[in-house]
Amino acid sequence: MNSVNRRFFLTGSLSAAALGHAARAQSAPIGAGVIGTGNRGTADLKSVLAQPGVKVNALCDIKPDRLDNAASLAAAHKPVTLKDYRELLARRDIDAVFIATPCDLHVEMAIAALKAGKHVYCEKPAGITPESIQRLVDAARAGDRVFQIGQQMRSLQRLRRAIEKVQEGAIGEVIMIKAQRHAAADLPHDSSSADWFFDARRSGDVIVEMSVHNLDVCNWVAGSRPQRAAGFGGTLLWKNDPPGRTNMDCYSLSYEYANGVKLSYTQVFFHPRGLPGGGQTTYVYGVKGAVDLDTATLYSLDAKSMPVVLAEPVEEDRHAHVAAFFDCIRTGAKSPADITVAATAALTAILGREAIYRKQVLTWESLGVRI
Repeated sequence: MNSVNRRFFLTGSLSAAALGHAARAQSAPIGAGVIGTGNRGTADLKSVLAQPGVKVNALCDIKPDRLDNAASLAAAHKPVTLKDYRELLARRDIDAVFIATPCDLHVEMAIAALKAGKHVYCEKPAGITPESIQRLVDAARAGDRVFQIGQQMRSLQRLRRAIEKVQEGAIGEVIMIKAQRHAAADLPHDSSSADWFFDARRSGDVIVEMSVHNLDVCNWVAGSRPQRAAGFGGTLLWKNDPPGRTNMDCYSLSYEYANGVKLSYTQVFFHPRGLPGGGQTTYVYGVKGAVDLDTATLYSLDAKSMPVVLAEPVEEDRHAHVAAFFDCIRTGAKSPADITVAATAALTAILGREAIYRKQVLTWESLGVRI
């Protein structure tokens, strides 16, 4: 099947045959394949199945139980099930690939998919090392396939509206951001993802595997990228638990952005339930006041002013990010989370991680990536 990312420009006269071909191309279903059918991959699969004009033709995983569950979920589409992702990429009935595997496999699989002529939706992070991210950036920009990262917060309507208000000057010049990701417990040690999540060599550590979402929002609202970072962290509570663990359970980071914005960011796995100040928050400070992005509420520095809601709550479509991906394929629309967003977010997390590991203030340039 030829690429479904077709545009037809009617200039002057167009033959009936060409018009017929255009109509067929527009109505043909997009063939999709999912590589990795664990928790995240299953969520992606559900979103794919919710899309009109899309057919799931293949599923791939090395864990039989996961693969069987995914095949049952997509039974109406009658997908083939595979253990080798390269077999999926070789199929001509696959136009778009979803990659939801452990983090250390993202770059390898995404580049292979792009080279095979597939559109790629890759779960975050884009990669876990600067060198691999550079290879992915080069591959994504070398062709005309759609690449989208699974940082779905970019498709949240209320968050987008709140950030637009900030960038339109609701609090004046942005000067600082304070954000956090505080959980009451560690990832379950018997999780089906425990075999790679607790291994920093495979996950990139929790800052890259998890906080890439939060740091991406900080980049988005700052309208910039970090210039340097410093921080401290380690495994303070869950020491060698599970056995052989190499990822952190807490850290504190400070970033300075290229445009001067400062960011303070923390993540912990031991914030007790009921203790105030838990959960995920993002506060944006400007010269006129501050905005709580999670509630889209503005608080003025003028003590006489009342809080102002910048964006009313909406019923968010949990499939919106995947829908945007297919819209890009069909219409050529700009992705809400393209390769630049993907690489910048992952590198922001990696910069913080390396600053902690090396106990140094590190600069963006030290990563050596051109984006």
